[in-house]
Amino acid sequence: MHYIYIVECCDGTLYTGYTNDLEKRIKIHNEKKGAKYTRGRTPVTLKYYEEYESKIDAMKREAEIKKLKRFKKQILCEM
Repeated sequence: MHYIYIVECCDGTLYTGYTNDLEKRIKIHNEKKGAKYTRGRTPVTLKYYEEYESKIDAMKREAEIKKLKRFKKQILCEM
């Protein structure tokens, strides 16, 4: 499976990413080995994710979510 996800950083900001192993990716973020953006903003908390069978579909959705305004991302996280 392929996943897109949104995590909330310790400073309240949101980060959107892609992975094929969600549990491992969150662990990597919290070990400060993940994305440069999250390294100084740990711990991160998983707020939202979607599953896809196709990497291409997941990557397209990630791009869509990254274009959303913060309040729309927050609405997704509340679902």
